[in-house]
Amino acid sequence: MHTQSDIIAYIEQSLRLNWERLALTDFQGQSFQYRDVARKIAKLHLLFEHAGVRRGDRIALCGRNSAQWAIVALASLTYGAVIVPILHDFKPDNVHHLVCHCEARLFFVDAGTWENLDHDNMPRLEGALLISDYSLLFARNKRLEHARDTLNRLFGDKYPERFTPDDVHFSTEAKPDEVALINYTSGSTGLSKGVMITYGNLWSNIQYTVDGLNFLVPGDGMVCMLPLAHMFGFSVELLHPFVKGCHIHFLTRTPSPKVIMEAFAQVRPKLIVSVPLIIEKIVKTRVFPLLDKPLMKVLLHIPLVDDKLLARIKTRIEETFGGRLQELIIGGASLSKDVEAFLRRIGFPYTVGYGMTECGPLISYAPWDEQRAGSCGRAVSRMEVRVDSPDPANVPGVLWVKGANVMKGYFNNNNATASVFDKDGWMNTGDIVTIDPDGYIYIRGRDKSMILGPSGQNIYPEEIEQQLNNMPYVAESLVVENDGKLIALIHPDYDAASLQGVSSSKLEPIMQDNIEKLNHELPGYSQIASYKIYQEEFEKTPKRSIKRYIYQH
Repeated sequence: MHTQSDIIAYIEQSLRLNWERLALTDFQGQSFQYRDVARKIAKLHLLFEHAGVRRGDRIALCGRNSAQWAIVALASLTYGAVIVPILHDFKPDNVHHLVCHCEARLFFVDAGTWENLDHDNMPRLEGALLISDYSLLFARNKRLEHARDTLNRLFGDKYPERFTPDDVHFSTEAKPDEVALINYTSGSTGLSKGVMITYGNLWSNIQYTVDGLNFLVPGDGMVCMLPLAHMFGFSVELLHPFVKGCHIHFLTRTPSPKVIMEAFAQVRPKLIVSVPLIIEKIVKTRVFPLLDKPLMKVLLHIPLVDDKLLARIKTRIEETFGGRLQELIIGGASLSKDVEAFLRRIGFPYTVGYGMTECGPLISYAPWDEQRAGSCGRAVSRMEVRVDSPDPANVPGVLWVKGANVMKGYFNNNNATASVFDKDGWMNTGDIVTIDPDGYIYIRGRDKSMILGPSGQNIYPEEIEQQLNNMPYVAESLVVENDGKLIALIHPDYDAASLQGVSSSKLEPIMQDNIEKLNHELPGYSQIASYKIYQEEFEKTPKRSIKRYIYQH
């Protein structure tokens, strides 16, 4: 049994035990065995050491999911540096801001992202390196330049003989409450908060997956679809399978259903971790049209045929996922009711979990055969939950959590930290839930109105609204989700328009122009698909905040 900080011991042990196995593969690209990963980590440790990087220094990382991204992250973690993953689809201004805010000394970045950045906007950065081959993009630190130029020699001097499993020894004695990673919850410069995840938080999350998902064994394949710059992807799709000796395949492009299907057919995973949108797309486009055919509808009402037919449909879906699936874990948002009802009806091994960045990310989960419809499981080990409600089973209230998964706080932001913790160390999740007598959690609404993007990105509508409200003739706005698309509801500033001689009919093209300009500023996953003009102002609470729930579809 590993102790609280021993996420590092887990990584070390996996490298040694799985030396000859395949570890990381870019789908339809290069592959690395565990031995290759160990060598690269050793090289990066030498680079950090000779560049003067100390424990606790921040190393930022911004790029698409890839094997090399994972290696940089594992090297930073095992060195004792604090890794700061940044979503690669953030706009340059956001990336500049986050690199500066976390006070990163080094920055690993992919070529596509780097060409839009300007190192003058990151004055404290000592150097940037390309994720794909660790070549130096620029340096302000002579020691870093020298270390990069002589890296192969430094490695040869330190390991004159062959590099063996015995050479894998990470001296980092990390304490459980020491910060291992800073994960920014959003991309808008004004409101982004850096969640400080400790070694203890990571260990507790990984220990839970080791204990609970025990059907994965060394050599099993895993398809990584979620962004590694998010805690869900980082913990459950990278660290968890890595410490088990699995072979992780990264979809290096944005995962379209076609690419995902190809990967499932090739890798044949036992475990799939996904956001609802991907699963809903597969079921709605591949299965529901079949069920809607007249003959199928008749057959589904004949008891014995019904069972046989459902069994065949289940087999067909399982083949779509590669044919070896033991569990599909859906996280990040609730599943659409019709898809969930259908999956339950055919006995498909799916389950819905729940978490948040601030818990690294796990809060609740239940294995598929214990899962209840509409629920997201029970509190995970080492976590306590409570609801601010006189009757938690029937009257929804805000969920508070406490335990080994809960973050240390927000980096350099004491006010934000104080606003979510109470004096006894309980943290306000901002989610409205009920909890049944057996401890199953049902999410009833998001206090924070967060929207989940197509690949698991967190979209905070208030931030988009803030930008839209600053545009010509916009009095107020709401961004809501409808059918997986973002819709802007706009109440124009008619008074300002009439004062400047702008007629109502001219407001339409102005709003269209506003949306185009806004989309130019936003990452791809949070683009506004369409807009709707509201003649009246939105309904407000006594505190003058908009009653958002009235307008959500």
